Amino acid sequence: MYYVPDDTEMCGYYECRECGSRFLDLKIGPQIVCPYCGDEPDMEIGPDEEMPQVRETAHLIEVIRGREEVEKMDTLLSLAVTGGDYSWI
Repeated sequence: MYYVPDDTEMCGYYECRECGSRFLDLKIGPQIVCPYCGDEPDMEIGPDEEMPQVRETAHLIEVIRGREEVEKMDTLLSLAVTGGDYSWI
């Protein structure tokens, strides 16, 4: 599949407030870091560096349960990204 591995039973459906992208993720929580516009901070800092800020801009819309439902949602979202190109399926 495009967003999550095959045979995924449950995942989160998210929308980013910053860039507006919608995606599926295996992590399920009220907010996560957007994989498109957000960066996971590098916590290895030097003595003169400031602690990086984690910006969780993607908020949970829905929890998708069931293998068929996850596969259907993954296919629908990936068609929007690929422009209807079925060759990757």
